[in-house]
Amino acid sequence: MDRVALRGLKARGHHGVFPREREEGQTFLVDLVLGLDTRPAAADDDLAKTVHYGIVAEEVVAVVAGEPVNLVETLAERIAQVCLKHEAVEEVEVRVHKPDAPITVPFDDVTVTITRSRV
Repeated sequence: MDRVALRGLKARGHHGVFPREREEGQTFLVDLVLGLDTRPAAADDDLAKTVHYGIVAEEVVAVVAGEPVNLVETLAERIAQVCLKHEAVEEVEVRVHKPDAPITVPFDDVTVTITRSRV
């Protein structure tokens, strides 16, 4: 399976279990690895036979900026389902970064990574 990766998609969302997270929001980053067969697109040099990663990026940012959820796990699942709606995409790895998570000790990042497929 071939891979198309998008790294560092950035959007402001209001996800989290604490009122401050819901009210103020924070920046989330998303990395995607889309699994698909790119041979048909390459053979015909045809965008219609692959995934339009620009559209995927816009859809993912809309999910992050959209309806708030409590858990980053839920957000990652919603993103995965949006990616799998694209016909060419057979599987997806989603990593959601929450670098401003409400943690009381020094840290660099919090991530949740999931992998989903059509099968």
